[in-house]
Amino acid sequence: MPLDVRNIGKMLVYGISIGAVLMVAFPSRSLAQEATEPKSIRMTCGMCPEGYATTGVTQSPEICKDGDPTLVQCVPLGANMLGACGSCPDGYAEIGSSSVPARCGSKDGGRLTQCQLKKMEQNFPDSTQGYKRCPPDCGSTAQPGQGALPPPPKYHQMQESK
Repeated sequence: MPLDVRNIGKMLVYGISIGAVLMVAFPSRSLAQEATEPKSIRMTCGMCPEGYATTGVTQSPEICKDGDPTLVQCVPLGANMLGACGSCPDGYAEIGSSSVPARCGSKDGGRLTQCQLKKMEQNFPDSTQGYKRCPPDCGSTAQPGQGALPPPPKYHQMQESK
């Protein structure tokens, strides 16, 4: 196949077509997709992003080379109890604090604050049900000896022959 203008043009059109098909079939990740990723504990330089609480602070110029040399541990908000460096995040109430500069650095005197969610009722049992005692109030339960494991096999002793 000799190289002339028509062949080069055809190869260019085919290449663009294949590229367009691949872009439609496999779109790149967008920022919206990254925002829907499940949150997990992470380490970052500077300060924690929105939706996270700072639970540990250390100076690490060998890791955080640009700008602020502070390395922070970030925990996603939502847990009922949270040990946060500094003050409690929005939606949490302070239930205690102590000075722990080894964990929280020198900011706020190294204060580690114990925080509790203000609205925890979604995790409590239904208060309208009152006190229930199991059994018998919780429905039928298995009879003793009727657990998940089958009963052990019964062995018969073999008689000795003389």
